[in-house]
Amino acid sequence: MLSSDTISRYKSLDFFARQVVEGFITGRHRSPFHGFSVEFSDYRQYNTGESTRNIDWRLFGRTDRLYIKQFEEETNLRCQLVIDHSRSMLFPLEGQGEIEHPNKLTFSVYAAATLIELLHRQRDAFGLTLIGHENSSNQSSINFHTPCRSNTAHQQYLYTELEKLLQPPTTQAIKQSSNQAPINLSASLHLLAEQLHRRSLVVIFTDAFDTQEQLLDALRHLRHNKHEVILFHTFHRAHELQLNYDARPYRFVDLETGDTLKLNPSEIAASYRQQMKQQQADLQQHALQYRIDYIPVDVQQGFHQILLPFLLKRSKQL
Repeated sequence: MLSSDTISRYKSLDFFARQVVEGFITGRHRSPFHGFSVEFSDYRQYNTGESTRNIDWRLFGRTDRLYIKQFEEETNLRCQLVIDHSRSMLFPLEGQGEIEHPNKLTFSVYAAATLIELLHRQRDAFGLTLIGHENSSNQSSINFHTPCRSNTAHQQYLYTELEKLLQPPTTQAIKQSSNQAPINLSASLHLLAEQLHRRSLVVIFTDAFDTQEQLLDALRHLRHNKHEVILFHTFHRAHELQLNYDARPYRFVDLETGDTLKLNPSEIAASYRQQMKQQQADLQQHALQYRIDYIPVDVQQGFHQILLPFLLKRSKQL
């Protein structure tokens, strides 16, 4: 689980990502594989008559059994990580007394950093695309884009760019940014589909606050161009899906437009929950129809909801 205490304990994305991945690997590779890196894909037991070149003798010393290291190819996969950093991804606003978990953008940044560490260890190539706001609605909302590479220098470069997204904006900055044109997520994904010239796995972190038909059309474009797609739909379940607030009046602010709405959540909670449940079900159904992996992600939960679906998808691509 990602919490404010966890973030303060691990100062850098690099260190945090390594800790998460190593813990995840330890959980998957229990004894006799405990504590080993995934520079190779896996172990298998040695069969009599095979070459002894790839026997792990250190593991033999610990277990008294012969195991063979199975290595992956130099670059097995190309993965383009896409983060929507529109203003709505800043919810819940950090620093508010009742908020215990980081916002959707912070969670997405840490999740992307964790995947980059995992990809790097497996010698896969990875790139990063950041989709934010532009001053003109006629322009693409792609603010940053790199092609896929697999070296350590590229990894550190992406961590540096991701850390820039972790600077919490002030209330005044949010108010000023509301004068900018809304993010055009769908148009940016269409452009990305044309920029990716080699077949890739495209991993998208977004709260999907876009017209569902337009978003699905952009995802279809990626699939049409032979890319595999994982859509990590990020949300704060308690507040955004369940509308779990105290039974008293609140003033809700649209982070995209600055519009405000005063109401008592308890008066509309039942109908709101039903509508949000239906919207999520519709998005999931259409994604399944287009062979897009739709993964709902609650930012109040841990990274297993990211790593497990990702590894399952990756294994199908090799």
